Amino acid sequence: MILVTGGAGFIGANFVLDWLQRRNETVINVDKLTYAGNLCTLKSLTGNPLHCFVQVDISDRSALDLLFSRYAPRAVIHFAAESHVDRSIHSPEEFVQTNVVGTFTLLEAAREYLDRLDDDARAAFRFLHISTDEVFGSLLPGDPHFCEMTPYAPNSPYSATKAASDHLVRAYHYTYGLPVITMHCSNNYGPYHFPEKLIPLTILKALNSESIPIYGDGQNVRDWLYVRDHCSAIRTVLSHGTPGQTYNVGGQNEKKNIEVVQAVCDLLDLLHPKAHSSYRDLIVSVSDRLGHDYRYAIDMRKIKIELGWKPAETFESGLRKTVQWYLDNQHWVNEVQSGEYRKWIEFKYTNVRKSQGR
Repeated sequence: MILVTGGAGFIGANFVLDWLQRRNETVINVDKLTYAGNLCTLKSLTGNPLHCFVQVDISDRSALDLLFSRYAPRAVIHFAAESHVDRSIHSPEEFVQTNVVGTFTLLEAAREYLDRLDDDARAAFRFLHISTDEVFGSLLPGDPHFCEMTPYAPNSPYSATKAASDHLVRAYHYTYGLPVITMHCSNNYGPYHFPEKLIPLTILKALNSESIPIYGDGQNVRDWLYVRDHCSAIRTVLSHGTPGQTYNVGGQNEKKNIEVVQAVCDLLDLLHPKAHSSYRDLIVSVSDRLGHDYRYAIDMRKIKIELGWKPAETFESGLRKTVQWYLDNQHWVNEVQSGEYRKWIEFKYTNVRKSQGR
């Protein structure tokens, strides 16, 4: 069996669902169930004997020790993290606690567990750490893509705490021999994405005929990776990746934020048209994020060459699947839109001003 942390969050839940569709192997799903952890996403696994959910904070060492002792997993896939940059700017202490202290606690529990294994089980064990391209900082137009050897230069409390966790993971390999592998992914999108992030926020604001906020002039660039492609990459790295190595995973889809928002609006015009206008008319500009990184871009030649992996979806095909999923699953959206989420959106996107020339 495998142990997955953060398996009720966006990427983690997609991975758990994808894994159990493809593998006959038990998942021990560990999640603290903060605002972004949502058991509604896992409803289809109710009664599935291969899915064991346990509500645990990864900073709770005694609970982790009990899980390792009871279930003896052959691998850990570590998704659990506070991940929203805006929230890290306003509440950085939560990010330090989960991303740094939580990862440290999980590494310590895994290290002690590994010491109890026989030689064969120890050699087969893997600790897969899911990180982000944001640890590398910001690129200017024309700068080369982030590769595995790009120096770290995090610019937000979120990316700084993820960088710290990456360094801890690396240190536990070189100091203690823990068989770790780190993956740096670009911006994920797809089903079950929490509605404070750009693409689901755009969809839901549009469907409610509300202003669609975009930071500044919308020229910031991200590489977009469909979440099921990311799940495929994780399975590949878990099976064939080399301990101690890092692998960059991207979708090869560099897009400006305004292009992404406009593409969502255009798909909604096609799939769920308004009577007399385009959803683009709802786009507004809001004050830019503090320390907003200009551009992220992933060089993923290493995973292609060494492991033979590449994404299956284009941005256009993945985005269409995503928009259609939200149109078909409004019940999920209604369940996750808690009071806390609504208060956060109201706090972030008040005093919007109409964008010019959009």
